[in-house]
Amino acid sequence: MDVNSTRVENDEIEIDLMEIIGMLWHYAWMIVAGALIVGAFGFIFSKFVMTEIYESNTKIVILNKQDNNTITYSDMQLNTQLTKDYAQLIKTRHVLEQVIETFGLDDTYEGLADRVEVTNLSDTRIISITVSDPSPQMAQFLANEICSVASAHIKDVMDLEAVNVADEANLPEEPASPSVGKWTILGMAAGAFLVVAVLLIRFLLDDTIKTSEDVEKFLGLSTLALIPIREEEIEKKGGKKRQRPVDVTRITDELEEEDEDEEGGRP
Repeated sequence: MDVNSTRVENDEIEIDLMEIIGMLWHYAWMIVAGALIVGAFGFIFSKFVMTEIYESNTKIVILNKQDNNTITYSDMQLNTQLTKDYAQLIKTRHVLEQVIETFGLDDTYEGLADRVEVTNLSDTRIISITVSDPSPQMAQFLANEICSVASAHIKDVMDLEAVNVADEANLPEEPASPSVGKWTILGMAAGAFLVVAVLLIRFLLDDTIKTSEDVEKFLGLSTLALIPIREEEIEKKGGKKRQRPVDVTRITDELEEEDEDEEGGRP
């Protein structure tokens, strides 16, 4: 029997799911260790390296009144449709550059605009202005100033009578980011995933034959005998007791040659 032909016929090797699960369970300690180590790095990085960012929020209500000081349904619909225009006016260069000049900030228009978030609460005429800054006091000051300057700018551009402040900017007590718990959990998940990925790749690329069952499984041959390892020889060489791989191909060829010789010598 040609061992090489047997290997060609068995190019497609089935992957035993239970064997993979058993391998992962065997190295569960390594997966847990990887998760804990990377999770600890995520905790340290988010707690002591990353800059804490605070967010302060204020809300304004824009309502166009008639001369008789009454509000009609058409006024409410119109103001709801124009709310998106008001939100865009808040982040204009005119408003933000005036705020930068007022506080003497060492910042550009684009830099401040990235730290200002303007949203329209759905189905309302309320506009929310959120400002982020490493300092909680500065975040509050900026939010109030942007609200004040934007209100005056909206009144001038849209010819409105007033822009009402629904909620003054708050002084944040807790940082909005980074989330230490989130970074820790993501680090643990990433660590466990990396270890599992390395173990799976190592398992799938390992095509060595380790047991007699592997011989029958991959080569389709029955194991006739097992060669024991002499521990005395290992101790003389000063090496540790470890199992050495057996050249199954050579052993199989030798056994086949002996069978052929025996058959050739028979009458």
